[in-house]
Amino acid sequence: MDNEEGLVRRARDGDRAAFEELVRRTSRMVYARLYLDTGDPHTTEDLVQETYLRAFRSIRQISDPLGFRAWLMTVAQTTLIDSYRRAGAIRRAPPPRAGQEVLDGVAAPDPEVPGAAETREKVRAILQSLPEEYRLPLTLRYIDGSDYDAIQLQLGLSAGSLRGLLYRGLQLLRRAVKQEVSHESR
Repeated sequence: MDNEEGLVRRARDGDRAAFEELVRRTSRMVYARLYLDTGDPHTTEDLVQETYLRAFRSIRQISDPLGFRAWLMTVAQTTLIDSYRRAGAIRRAPPPRAGQEVLDGVAAPDPEVPGAAETREKVRAILQSLPEEYRLPLTLRYIDGSDYDAIQLQLGLSAGSLRGLLYRGLQLLRRAVKQEVSHESR
């Protein structure tokens, strides 16, 4: 299995198989990042496809193959901004998979329960307010349902680093949820 730098070099030279392997290695990371901004799985999937189409068309622009992930995230962000411009306004949709999202003991409510969509949106907003280094691993693990190995591969982290980021991220998330709850109960 090639390292990422070699795959980027091959993809720059027109090797479609190398680009496809890069997509496999990074697609969950791109999905998680875009989902945090859209909150809609269908919109996110469309944006991921558009991101990779743009990346494929412009991969020759990468001067440093080691910076592929950062470049790809910039392409994803630009794709998102362009889609908002085309739509004319930023719209927020409630997150998907109601009842399936579990953030280490903080379960998303059932969509049949009054106020469930509002609660899901608040949890997503709190998650979105966390620093990026915690946001992506938490989203991949608890919203996308990725296992540790997949997250490590997507984000290029060691097992210890991932566990530390998830632990600290969950602590921040719990504190933010408690603050939100105490603020609302006043």
